[in-house]
Amino acid sequence: MTKRVVGFVAGLLAAAVAGVWLFGERGRLLLPSTREALRVGGWRGILNGSALHGYVYARWSNQYLRLLIHTILPRLSPEGKQRLADRYHAKVLTPDQAEAIVTLDQPIPLQDLEQIVPYPVARDLVLAGPPDVAVYECGCRHSRDNGCKPTQVCMVVGQPIVDFVLEHNPQSARRLTQAEALQLLREEHERGHLHSAWFKDAILDRFYVLCNCCSCCCLGITGMMQHGMRFMAPSGYVAQVDEELCAACAACEEACPFDAIQVDGRAVVRWEDCMGCGVCVGQCPNGAISLVRDEGKGLPLDVRLLAQPAVSQGG
Repeated sequence: MTKRVVGFVAGLLAAAVAGVWLFGERGRLLLPSTREALRVGGWRGILNGSALHGYVYARWSNQYLRLLIHTILPRLSPEGKQRLADRYHAKVLTPDQAEAIVTLDQPIPLQDLEQIVPYPVARDLVLAGPPDVAVYECGCRHSRDNGCKPTQVCMVVGQPIVDFVLEHNPQSARRLTQAEALQLLREEHERGHLHSAWFKDAILDRFYVLCNCCSCCCLGITGMMQHGMRFMAPSGYVAQVDEELCAACAACEEACPFDAIQVDGRAVVRWEDCMGCGVCVGQCPNGAISLVRDEGKGLPLDVRLLAQPAVSQGG
């Protein structure tokens, strides 16, 4: 045997011994939620390093995102930016789509959202119904010197991620009831913040958190607006202005996270920039803006339809 083969075999044996310790009934080296996350992720995640990456991300989100926003992102090459967006990305949600996630009343089997989340990796979704939900501190807001308030607005959804966050962050995370989750979503919408479902390859290769994003702090929006990275996929809708109701007050122009609205006598939506988040709808004092379905903006992420495979997403 060559030294390389011997080293490989030794590594496998070490991994096997570690597995018996970590996953066996006598395993006490890691917290229960960590062992469960590793079990769900399987050996592949342990051997390729994604399990360690996911642990660091979920355990120290504030520090991780501060490093990413201030140090790594500005130094990435175009190729590096593309690789990052392929592995760490979000689907913009309308307010009712976000609420549908936390009020889901039936399980969604594991499925690859290839047509809904147009990225090559990290686009699986699996949820029980009703899903477990916990809220913890937003790493993006904490990464800013004067981040937006409140900061406890990131909603992790589903197991084993909820238990992991609660067990590793007992001082800064708490479980939410369905009513509390809905209240948080509605309060953030009223503040002019958008909802987004985030996926990451290191977090079990699937959807893991429902974010309430502000344009001044959010990594995804900053990456898109300042670095040209397509971190976010549109909701499947686009904003539409009723010219008769529009008072040209410019509230929508100021509120839009993606600079997709310009007011000159009346509000005009730039189709190519609109992500269909619905922030402008909530901020317009005259009810002059609505969201309309637009096939050019992709398929919506609507868990109510995903729970019913026979129903088409195209409507």
